[in-house]
Amino acid sequence: MAQNVYECMCILDSNKYAQNPNGVSGQIPEVIAKHGGEVLVSRLYNEQKLSYPIGHHKKGTYWITYFKLHGPDLVKINSDLRINENVIRFLTLKIPEKVAGPLIEHARGGGKPKTAEAVPAAAAATGPAAPEAVAEGE
Repeated sequence: MAQNVYECMCILDSNKYAQNPNGVSGQIPEVIAKHGGEVLVSRLYNEQKLSYPIGHHKKGTYWITYFKLHGPDLVKINSDLRINENVIRFLTLKIPEKVAGPLIEHARGGGKPKTAEAVPAAAAATGPAAPEAVAEGE
């Protein structure tokens, strides 16, 4: 049976993450490995103020993980994340095979910076500053 590639975005408790970054973030790959998954990439995505409070949390640490897993085992992983006290919210998505490789490579830090040539013609037509803003943003 073929394994699917999944992306899991977790919002972690920022206070607990600040106290023990490796311990809190390390729980996500442990849960995946416990249920037979293979972690491809697991890294910090962002830390920011939440758009609205979730419980008493006003700030969250976003952690992104890409992994391979057999579909039926996903229920077990979601269940474990749901009861984890360090995870405020999470979302797991199945990634189509066509885009899995580029997404994983980008998450590993292998993404190539965009250049003016990579900007679509419609975006370039908006003005001379648009392509430069894209090039500097990466």
